Amino acid sequence: MTAVIGAGAWGTTLALLLARKGRQVILYEKFPDYGKVLMQKRENPKFLPGIKLPDEIKITVSLEDVKEAGLFILAPPSFAFRETASNLFKIKTDGFFLIATKGLEEGTGLRMSEVLRSEMGRINFAVLSGPTIARELAAGLPASAICAGENENLNALCQDILNSEKFRIYTSPDPIGCELGGALKNPLAIAAGIVEGLGLGENTKAALLCRGLAEIARLGKALGGKEKTIFGLSGLGDLITTASSPASRNHSFGLAIGRGEDPKSLIASQESVVEGYYTIRPSLLLSEKTGCEMPISTKIAEVLFNNKKPAEAVRELMTRPLKNE
Repeated sequence: MTAVIGAGAWGTTLALLLARKGRQVILYEKFPDYGKVLMQKRENPKFLPGIKLPDEIKITVSLEDVKEAGLFILAPPSFAFRETASNLFKIKTDGFFLIATKGLEEGTGLRMSEVLRSEMGRINFAVLSGPTIARELAAGLPASAICAGENENLNALCQDILNSEKFRIYTSPDPIGCELGGALKNPLAIAAGIVEGLGLGENTKAALLCRGLAEIARLGKALGGKEKTIFGLSGLGDLITTASSPASRNHSFGLAIGRGEDPKSLIASQESVVEGYYTIRPSLLLSEKTGCEMPISTKIAEVLFNNKKPAEAVRELMTRPLKNE
């Protein structure tokens, strides 16, 4: 049995994909009242409206119901990841873990795998990342992703469990690069939305994404990841999707900021989680720790948290001292 922990759009979609393959799957929802909605409607009206959940997906609000699972797919928001890991430790499961959350922990800069091991000890894990807009996959459109981890056997197991004719899974021995690519592209997607909201054109957006990806690659390499991974599905691939799709929460959030809306007010009104908002400050902690310069990320943070005008941030980036690429 596979347990999917977190019934947001992505967790629900992963449960759907498993059920369509005939896998035994149980979907855990943290909040009992919303769990009842899922059970009664057999649909996720808040995060994936209009897509029915087949009877093959068992829904629960109790972690005791998932303790016998052989594989746990973890898909809570990054800010709830530590609490989730702590609660799983309490039920003393012996299963393996596939991390589907893309983010960094606020206040520490830890990757989700580091948070998991800090709560549960030296457990086996793999990471799932790539350009995966949940609604597209739930609707049966083709996509690819990557399972990355230190344990080749676990990578192969996750690949086998998830791979289908509509969802092609690759493997990688580089979980660090995979996690960082998946997490750090989210603030860049916000910035891409801001640029569009300001009406600055495709040249500006291309320059932003290209130079922003260079920042991600520098930081990833400094933290032990491989540039090849950053420029693969988990980094560049996910960035292409998240920085352009109307279904991207990060892009839509940035678009609204570029059109003059206040970041904090937007976050307060969001039902879905804008991961880039919670990732940008921990990414700058890692930048400071490694000595990697990240000017674009710095300006994104100033816009989101220090009331800097987006147009002023663009001007400051464009007038920085000149250098080689």
